[in-house]
Amino acid sequence: MPPILTRLLPLAVALTVLGGCKTIVPPNFRPPDNPSITVDIARKALDDANPCCGSFADLSYQDMLPWQPQRFALTKETPVASLNGDRSYFLAFRLPQGAALPYTVAMKSELNGRWLSSSYLFAPTVVLLDDAFQPLHAEDIQLCEYIGWTSETTGAFGKFKVEDDRARYLVVYSSAKQQKSQTYWEQSPTTFSAEAPIKMNSAGSFKIQHGPDGVVYVGIENSTYKSALKNAVCGQAAPGNGVINTLKDVVSTDLLGNDAQKKAKGT
Repeated sequence: MPPILTRLLPLAVALTVLGGCKTIVPPNFRPPDNPSITVDIARKALDDANPCCGSFADLSYQDMLPWQPQRFALTKETPVASLNGDRSYFLAFRLPQGAALPYTVAMKSELNGRWLSSSYLFAPTVVLLDDAFQPLHAEDIQLCEYIGWTSETTGAFGKFKVEDDRARYLVVYSSAKQQKSQTYWEQSPTTFSAEAPIKMNSAGSFKIQHGPDGVVYVGIENSTYKSALKNAVCGQAAPGNGVINTLKDVVSTDLLGNDAQKKAKGT
């Protein structure tokens, strides 16, 4: 039995005794309050929405790009745009004039859902526009997972650089390709049952699917996001020969190098 269950089962038994015949399951092991909220329902809501805009010039750019990442919730109540054939919720910003180039725009998407096995992420696509609302650069942002000590430092992080001095506006949306993709997640997508005793199923993949909505943070990179991005996990590590073999290879290489240097010096 996994150690975590060994520790939690006595708690579950105690709670059962206190509650009579009804089993009390710890909050983290309960099923979602509303299991009907799924990525499929979110996709249908997007498909059923009437787009407000069909081009970048139609969008409103009243909001300035935040000087540090700020929280934005994209929901079924958010306006929908149809951009280059891609239907998506969106954010539109004016870029700060006078900012020293290049500067980095950081983003973070939060898991939308209570369980990893059924959660999804809003994966951003960014477009930089000139003063005539013509695209200068478009990019699907790769998201990388980082689990920090606080909610502020936990999520799927991404970034890109603003380097073109012609850039005046920034649009954040999610392309059709992004919405069909996935993000690597180092945590196991373990699912729990509300039955007693508590059951655990560790089967599943290590990727989080993308969806059309969710919470995303956008703004100029600050030290918190810079640190998270530096330490984030962007994909499964390439297989190696193991730590011991790697250390042996490194030590052998160093020793061989030292021996070669000694021979070259005639020592």
